[in-house]
Amino acid sequence: QVQLVESGGGLVQAGGSLRLSCAASGSIFSIESMGWYRQAPGKQRDLVANIIRGGITNYADSVKGRFTISRDNAKNTVYLHMNSLRPEDTAVYFCNADVEVRVGYRAYNYWGQGTQVTVSS
Repeated sequence: QVQLVESGGGLVQAGGSLRLSCAASGSIFSIESMGWYRQAPGKQRDLVANIIRGGITNYADSVKGRFTISRDNAKNTVYLHMNSLRPEDTAVYFCNADVEVRVGYRAYNYWGQGTQVTVSS
């Protein structure tokens, strides 16, 4: 019913920047929150940042001051601006959203397919 499509990952040198995008489409009535998680090889998937309807944001301590999350409600799109990237930021980044769908107006949680971010030292 709902699809999340990510883009913007890639290879960057330490200190560089990337911008990730995630567009939600489908039978959407409203989106309560959108966010980004990341998973490095052999590690669990952890929250990087999220943004709740109304603009409240949350960040992992490891990215505060370097990453900025923003949202375009008209486009159902969330962005993650990543600056001062470090090798330890290397991971697959997954988009996540809590969506109220038009059919039945029930809320579900959705994941994107993931996009690789690699930061070289």
